[in-house]
Amino acid sequence: MNKPFPLIKWFGIILLIKIVGVAGFAITAGYNFLDALYMTVITITTIGYRELKPLPEPAKIFNIIYIIFSFTVFTYALSRLTRYIVSGELALYFKNRKLMNAIEHFNQHVIICGFGRNGQQAAQIFTGHKTDFVVIDNNEAHFSEWLEDHEKLVYVQGDALDDETLIRAGIKKAKALLLTLPADSDNVFVVLAARHLNPHLQIITRAGLKSSIVKMKTAGANHVILPDQIGGAHMATMVSKPDVIEFINKLWGDDIDSINIESIDYASLPEELKDKSVSDILNWHHTGVNCIGIKSHEGKFIINPAKDTTIHKGMKIMLLGTRHQISHMKELFGV
Repeated sequence: MNKPFPLIKWFGIILLIKIVGVAGFAITAGYNFLDALYMTVITITTIGYRELKPLPEPAKIFNIIYIIFSFTVFTYALSRLTRYIVSGELALYFKNRKLMNAIEHFNQHVIICGFGRNGQQAAQIFTGHKTDFVVIDNNEAHFSEWLEDHEKLVYVQGDALDDETLIRAGIKKAKALLLTLPADSDNVFVVLAARHLNPHLQIITRAGLKSSIVKMKTAGANHVILPDQIGGAHMATMVSKPDVIEFINKLWGDDIDSINIESIDYASLPEELKDKSVSDILNWHHTGVNCIGIKSHEGKFIINPAKDTTIHKGMKIMLLGTRHQISHMKELFGV
């Protein structure tokens, strides 16, 4: 995307050849603009019509040099232009330009680095929640696999370890970064780069080894996930508490009746609900959601708070409902 656009470059070369020809014939043969343009066109296209009038000595010398120069350069430029269009490079340029335009319009989006199983699962959830996200991966097959079952995907094909790739993905205006790269060392490197590019970014990364957790948090990660550990705990809990796991799995469902939990902070509440009780918030427009907890401004969680608990500045309220109920509530709140 940073290279000069070949279509404009080769059109420019062809135009320059014509300008040189028009100017040359006008000066050496005394032709007016239209006659000079006519002579230029029949010369570079080698059509072979006769001259409009006999050429003087200077014009003949110019014409000899111009024929050799223009034929060589014009033929090369035309072949390169044709190759650019026929080979699909032109379509690829416009495809990349479309992706870049989409990213330019994103704000407070999520970036997923690595589009394997974990990355695609995260993308599936973001799609269901209508959250804007950009994917970074250097394997085009991962994008093709996703697009077989989904209509669209905003992505940047490149190396996540390259700062320029992160910038192209809009990291400076993103709200979160998910790292699912297979190598812990790569994840640590990207965490360092991302934290430098956006100090306020929320960074969540996977780790293959427990010993990598400290390194990743020191590098700037907010949260470190051990997929193997979580998977083992999940399977064990399915044996001891199957109904609980079934309920939790509903939180990640894609159907319209799936259960959703949403966190709404004080600043996102409508003015008439700020500094009001949990009961007032739940009864506003009767969206059907329930409060399962609140987070105080000190960061302390209170589970199943009393209905008369007042939500003050710096607090967050955790709401439970179906995806439709949560979506309706967010529309009313304007978030």
